[in-house]
Amino acid sequence: MNTVAMKMVEGPLAMMRTMPSEPVRYTAVVGASELPLAGAIGRGLEIRYLDRISCRYCSVASPRSYGGGYCYRCFTQLARCDLCVVSPDRCHYAAGTCREPEWGEGFCMQPHLVYLANSSGAKVGITGAGNEVRRWLDQGARQGLVILTAPTRQSAGIAEVRLAQLVSDRTDWRALVSGDGEAIDLLALRDRLRREVAELPAGVTWQDQQPREFRYPVQRYGYKIAALRLTERPLIRGNLLGIKGQYLLFDHGVFNVRHHTSYHVRLTLLPEALPSGTGDDHQMELFS
Repeated sequence: MNTVAMKMVEGPLAMMRTMPSEPVRYTAVVGASELPLAGAIGRGLEIRYLDRISCRYCSVASPRSYGGGYCYRCFTQLARCDLCVVSPDRCHYAAGTCREPEWGEGFCMQPHLVYLANSSGAKVGITGAGNEVRRWLDQGARQGLVILTAPTRQSAGIAEVRLAQLVSDRTDWRALVSGDGEAIDLLALRDRLRREVAELPAGVTWQDQQPREFRYPVQRYGYKIAALRLTERPLIRGNLLGIKGQYLLFDHGVFNVRHHTSYHVRLTLLPEALPSGTGDDHQMELFS
């Protein structure tokens, strides 16, 4: 009789690595260790908070995580934590006020893409050239389509703002983890945007690419839409029903890996499924 071994890794949590296969393959990244999750669906999974957070940049201990895994000092001093990173149309590199010009040169002053994706409905977004598939998988997109190329992050951001007047630039996480949603004709949507958006920044050009489609390793939906947070319950334990985007889907709630970047955890993949009700539903914070 074949038995599946228990696997355990420990350290600061990072975003899961993704591979565009059928379905998408995920690997948990915890410190210097990696834990492939291809065979984890349907098995018990434990995430134990070790009561420590360390900055993803300087590794200094921090009482909380700022901006996706930074200590307060780095969050307030690093260019990669500036408002212009989440609002690239506000990039001030050309004004000579970037706090880290070399970083800005390598990150912002490089070719970028504007895309359409279907995660919880149609949305527009941007990413660095060549990073589009990884971006879509991190967002849990069912479909993705590159529609524009841009010479810099700022020009892509300005184009995104104009397109966002016609199509959302937001993802509804509740809808994302509730099901796969309906397919969208992204080509028709691109063509409509091309007709209705008259002016784009210099160097930004329309593309005639084909959409990509993705399927995620989800055994079933239908669990409670509840956010599981380590600061509220230091041990999250339950059966893993699926993975979508950067969410681990349990039978009693969902765990946002991105939100817990830099939290030190002990991640244990159990040999088999846990008995029903192990997740302690009464301890969760439910969203209305």
